[in-house]
Amino acid sequence: MIPIVILFLILIFLTVYFRLYLFVFPKNRLIILMYHQIEKESHEDLTVSFKNLEQQFEYLNKKNYTSKFFSELNTLGKKSIILTFDDGYKNNLDYLPSLLEKYDLKATIFIPTKFIQKGYKDYPMMSFEDIRSLNKKHFEIALHSHNHQNFRDISADSIKTDLETNMQILNNEGINYSKVLAYPYGKYPKKTVEKKKIFSVLKNLGIEFAVRIGNKVNYFPINQPYELCRIDIKGKDSLLKFKLKLIFGRLKLF
Repeated sequence: MIPIVILFLILIFLTVYFRLYLFVFPKNRLIILMYHQIEKESHEDLTVSFKNLEQQFEYLNKKNYTSKFFSELNTLGKKSIILTFDDGYKNNLDYLPSLLEKYDLKATIFIPTKFIQKGYKDYPMMSFEDIRSLNKKHFEIALHSHNHQNFRDISADSIKTDLETNMQILNNEGINYSKVLAYPYGKYPKKTVEKKKIFSVLKNLGIEFAVRIGNKVNYFPINQPYELCRIDIKGKDSLLKFKLKLIFGRLKLF
């Protein structure tokens, strides 16, 4: 038999690792979900099927989750959640508005402006006109850089220029946006010195929050607003796995 002390230590580890202690502070428990594309059927991790997405939204509505924009983070409730979609794919426009309205939810779309201007691979993207047409009751626009380069591969000065371009294009297009950044590929430098340089750039640009992946539930407010975690919802996630991710964030130890 495993000694009680060992079992207790394992329980403590799991509670801390999965941040289960946040259930004690429900008003400070913030879940941020990450999506990309939506299609009728899903064949890859970054594409969720319409059926699965509707099941997930229906569940959130049924369980009284309250979706928030990043601009509303001063009004957190007991079951606050932020739904985010990256890149501005045209299929977001095709499927999201009706679902958000049906289940009384909101979503933040992170826009890499070069993808809107030049396209991305063979994927149909929204136009700036499409983005302007989104119902502000259900949609918030935020930043995803201009060139969508990995921030681990470019200098702080290049990141500054890139983000200034991202914001300037949105300004020129008359698109209101929140000063929130989703890091391209969810990454920023690991080294403390380089990380501090980038965080300084974000602060000087007036960016309030930045999100990575991390697959953890957030305690909010946090000391470091540029390291908020998102939970990656995969295309083939079952409804059960979705429910578990709302609790644990990640479903693997390592």
